[in-house]
Amino acid sequence: MVMHKTQSHRRYLASSRFVRVLGTKRAMEKIVNDFVINVATANGTGSQSSNLIILHSMFEMGVPVSGKNLFPSNISGLPTWFIIRASDRGYQAPGDGTNIQILMNKDTWIKDLEGLEPGTIVIYNEDVKMPVERDDCVLLGMPMTKMARKINPKLGRLIANMYYVGAVAHLLGVEEDAIEKAVKAQFKGKEKAVELNIQAISEGREYANENWDFDCQFIVESRDKDPDTFLIEGNEAIALGSIYGGISMLSWYPITPSSSLAESVINWLPELRSDGDGGSTCAVIQAEDELAAAGMVLGAGWAGGRGMTCTSGPGISLMSEFIGLFYFSEVPGVIWDVNRVGPSTGLPTRTQQGDLSMLYEASHGDTQHIVLIPGTVDECFEFGWRVFDFAERFQTMVFGFNDLDLGMNRWKTSGFTYPDSPMDRGKVVRSQEEMDSIPEYGRYRDVDGDGIAYRTLPGSGLDPILYRGTGHDEDGVYSEDPQVYHDAMARLKRKIDGAREHLPAPVIREEEKKDLGVIFYGSMENSIVEIDDMLEESGLSVSTCRVRALPLHSGVEDFVRRHDRTIVLEINRDGQLFGIIRKEFPAELIPKIHSVSYSDGMPPRARVYSDMILEVLEGL
Repeated sequence: MVMHKTQSHRRYLASSRFVRVLGTKRAMEKIVNDFVINVATANGTGSQSSNLIILHSMFEMGVPVSGKNLFPSNISGLPTWFIIRASDRGYQAPGDGTNIQILMNKDTWIKDLEGLEPGTIVIYNEDVKMPVERDDCVLLGMPMTKMARKINPKLGRLIANMYYVGAVAHLLGVEEDAIEKAVKAQFKGKEKAVELNIQAISEGREYANENWDFDCQFIVESRDKDPDTFLIEGNEAIALGSIYGGISMLSWYPITPSSSLAESVINWLPELRSDGDGGSTCAVIQAEDELAAAGMVLGAGWAGGRGMTCTSGPGISLMSEFIGLFYFSEVPGVIWDVNRVGPSTGLPTRTQQGDLSMLYEASHGDTQHIVLIPGTVDECFEFGWRVFDFAERFQTMVFGFNDLDLGMNRWKTSGFTYPDSPMDRGKVVRSQEEMDSIPEYGRYRDVDGDGIAYRTLPGSGLDPILYRGTGHDEDGVYSEDPQVYHDAMARLKRKIDGAREHLPAPVIREEEKKDLGVIFYGSMENSIVEIDDMLEESGLSVSTCRVRALPLHSGVEDFVRRHDRTIVLEINRDGQLFGIIRKEFPAELIPKIHSVSYSDGMPPRARVYSDMILEVLEGL
């Protein structure tokens, strides 16, 4: 039922339930920059452009805003949702509920409508011809498809989405200049598209103004905006970081959600890595499969290049044999895992932290790997270049560990910091003079006591250019001697353990009163402030420790020692970081540490985790 200024509209207002809800809304004070919009559409209908225009228009007004794209794992037709949250407090989790629901998809229409809390504002496309039976919600209809077809009959299905942009702009008071700027950015260089979409948005705004007798309690209000800030996906930030980090070879095989990382590298290379003659200083190869992609990175590392590939959990499984070769032969290389939901095909377009323990001990036999874990889009850029330095410094394959939420959604940044130090190429011998200065050089001989041997590169004129994946002694000579193997594995363990204090230290925010310590990592950073506030409302003083790398920095153990109770918070089922901590920390600390882990494919909702933490604490 549509809220028009008509006789039928007046009869509808006669419903006591509806008058109560609507009257309450009108009597309430305006709620400024604190609401959640959920857009329910179908994949392939062009709704992403509309959703990003809403997001970017509020961002242009300086409103702290975040967006979550929940898209299906097919090309077109299945349901998709886009959650937009505005929060002056900077909360970026999806939120506990929906304040404004937009209905465009008949396949999920009934379920989307039934799941709403009373009082929710519902904007819907009347042309979908589905029932709208919620007397306890505010129902606002618009014939979006018919209006769109009047503008352009062929593109009506796509343009229809812009009418809900106009509706939202009317209800919330989004500035027209901000809308126009967002449209021009979305359709950059396409003047006709800009014109058509601005017309549709304007007509949607006008229709809402003339036909909806409703004063929305939610509004957006401009805030001071740093002109240097912009929104960017985490995957693109990693791509830029890798380019500035000196990547010389990218091999990849498409897999959601890592494909956009490779595509971003490819898109930026012409601008940032041109050789001046129309060529590029970075080779890009789309491999025939993930196994081949890893092998190409291995070859690049052996040759002295900075090679990288990107994948997700299933790709890591296929790369497992080469990962072991990286580790045992000590060839530098980089693999970014953008985590999706497993096991098997799982939920390929949803988010999780389920690959952590797999990365840390990937491949067969005794292995242990360096893993960098960004928690912000700025760290995505920073770790994008640092990962190469660590790979060459410690002569091993290094994982970057991101997830779909941070990787494929857009986040605010004020710009990235260019690497201010020379590339760390590690212990590379480049001349005979350097070779002569090393006592008893051997490709796998630890002459400095840090577990890291010296290496030579092809083209240097020095021998041997030697890497071996079978049993070998300190000179790289094949050996199956038990003591030789034991000593080689002990050295590798010493090398990786020695990386702990050189890797990014944890980010710690510590309260003077230490009721509870919370350890977390990765994209949980975007929910932790709200979780913290909810716990403090329950009377707890909360300190937090964000892990940024494996193996764990000593600061994490020190954090645990300073708290009587510590929770390890994770977006997976089994508490994988908790398991690593139980394995590696002293036995006397383990009773102080407890696990809270939860995974349903959604970005972490603060209320879910804060309630679970309180439940665990009540049981202690």
